[in-house]
Amino acid sequence: MNFVKESVNQTPIVDTVFSIVAKAKEAKAKVGADNVVDATIGSLYDEEGTLVALDSVYSSLKNLDNKVLAAYAASFRGNPDFRKKVYDWVLNGNSHLEHEVIATPGGTGAVGMTLQECLDEGQTVILPEIAWGSYALMAQMHNLNVEKYSLFEEDHFNLNSFKAACKKVMEKQNRLVMVINDPCHNPTGYSLSEEEWKEVISFLNECSKTHAVVLLNDIAYIDFSSRQEKAKEYFAQFDQIEKNFVVIVAFSLSKSMTSYGLRCGAAIVLGQEKEAVEQVKIVFEKDARATWSNINNGAMATFVDVLDNHKADYDKERLHYVNLLKERGDIFVKEANEVGLKHYPYKEGFFVTLSMDNETRDKFHEALMENNIFTVKVNLGIRVAICSLSVEKTKGLAKKMKDILDTVA
Repeated sequence: MNFVKESVNQTPIVDTVFSIVAKAKEAKAKVGADNVVDATIGSLYDEEGTLVALDSVYSSLKNLDNKVLAAYAASFRGNPDFRKKVYDWVLNGNSHLEHEVIATPGGTGAVGMTLQECLDEGQTVILPEIAWGSYALMAQMHNLNVEKYSLFEEDHFNLNSFKAACKKVMEKQNRLVMVINDPCHNPTGYSLSEEEWKEVISFLNECSKTHAVVLLNDIAYIDFSSRQEKAKEYFAQFDQIEKNFVVIVAFSLSKSMTSYGLRCGAAIVLGQEKEAVEQVKIVFEKDARATWSNINNGAMATFVDVLDNHKADYDKERLHYVNLLKERGDIFVKEANEVGLKHYPYKEGFFVTLSMDNETRDKFHEALMENNIFTVKVNLGIRVAICSLSVEKTKGLAKKMKDILDTVA
């Protein structure tokens, strides 16, 4: 007897992160935190090993009137001032398309909403083969199929594989929906060049002559790009999209404001024609009403207050950690290259991913834990969360990992 819908996969979820986090905690209790490298959680930690919570953000939150924190949002689309502030902050003047913004519970809400509402059950979403695991889980829960493209060709974006995946899906359905997690890709730390973005948009414009195209651009880590405002200049390429093509940008306050638990973000819908954007907006706002009803009012008010009244403090504080993250990444990649520890092309962001087949990955992951080095397995690699490692623990880590890999490879 079934108590849930017939189409849902009832296999228990495999927790690939938090189970390893628990093992890292056990190791710290056993041998001491100084003797453990914990490169598991994808949250930003300071040099003392403490979760970063930006003072400029939380001072603003705590100074809000209790009634603001307790209140419902102005609508299930989110507060008007929040939606405008999100659009201005994210696009930064780089795009001039028709647009709408819908508040969501984190960037995850924007991604989930897009997959659920832009594809019918049984249709196919196009995902990178190395990606945040929740994309595939969301697809599974919405009874979608997945077509994957190879993310890299040597040291650059694999446009040929991306095109092949799109063409394959076009043969069996009238709508294309694909995910590109950029910049600061999770888990590789790759960011597409402006030229690569031009090629992607040009190809998808060709696809849009016969198929409706929905590009989901997950930008969760954009505000920790080492390029800062320059990292947003690629949005100008979106102005070249054709009328049968919409872009949905998934924005997350979790990373930008170090407010992981407040669960606030937005879906920014962009298109050449108001009618197309309006169609998506109507369905998205109905989905919002039916799914979560209301977004955290305090989180939205904090975002607006920080950018209106504390932006200089926020930028100074955030940029300190942007630079720290770059220092950690530069150290790890330089030392990995020196010792021949193979990794996917890293440019910026929270993670570096070591490149290997899955059989080697499994053996290596176990061997690392035996040596009190804790990482996360991803498809075709091992994710190293440099966001949670101090500079001191980053130094020499690549060599230790290479020595261990040599014993199992």
